[in-house]
Amino acid sequence: MRPDYVTSKFRKYADSAGFNNTRFHDLRHTHATWLLQEGVHPKIVQERLGHSKISTTLDLYSHVIPSMQKNAVQKLKKIKK
Repeated sequence: MRPDYVTSKFRKYADSAGFNNTRFHDLRHTHATWLLQEGVHPKIVQERLGHSKISTTLDLYSHVIPSMQKNAVQKLKKIKK
């Protein structure tokens, strides 16, 4: 399939579902963000996205890291009990 065909079809369906101005590429970012928020190891996310270096993944998704820190503290508290 031609990329512009996929893009135009996605835009049509996204707009009709109320996701105006959502790009097909935005699904990639959402996927990575959700995985990191759920505690999936960044190395796994890197591999799924096809980044050659983990630093690329960590740089792009550093906004998710603070919630990962909170999650780590909560897990440590459970271990301590």
